[in-house]
Amino acid sequence: MTEKVLKQKQLLKIKRKLRTRGKIYGVASKPRVSVFKSNKYFYAQAIDDERGVTLASVDGKKLGLGNNKEDAKKIANEFVNALKKAKVTEVVFDRNGYLYHGVVAAFADTLRENGIKL
Repeated sequence: MTEKVLKQKQLLKIKRKLRTRGKIYGVASKPRVSVFKSNKYFYAQAIDDERGVTLASVDGKKLGLGNNKEDAKKIANEFVNALKKAKVTEVVFDRNGYLYHGVVAAFADTLRENGIKL
């Protein structure tokens, strides 16, 4: 890709991210769950935007899990345990500019199945 095309793609991703981020806000009782996926791994964290702290996080790389639907379900199960340890039962889901399908949807569905209200 040329440099101009790459910059345009990055700009569009930032716009998508800000558009979704402007509509949601996390508080201590209902934190924002932000997801990030690279080509190899999947990450998620629960953030209290009022204080600017992370309440719970999970790292697919540390768990040795990749970036596919089955591994996203395993990562979500670990994340549920971390959320329950932090006494969080209700969250706001931040898809971080990604489309809600595939890995992101599998992660969110597994959170719902394990009793976390989105």
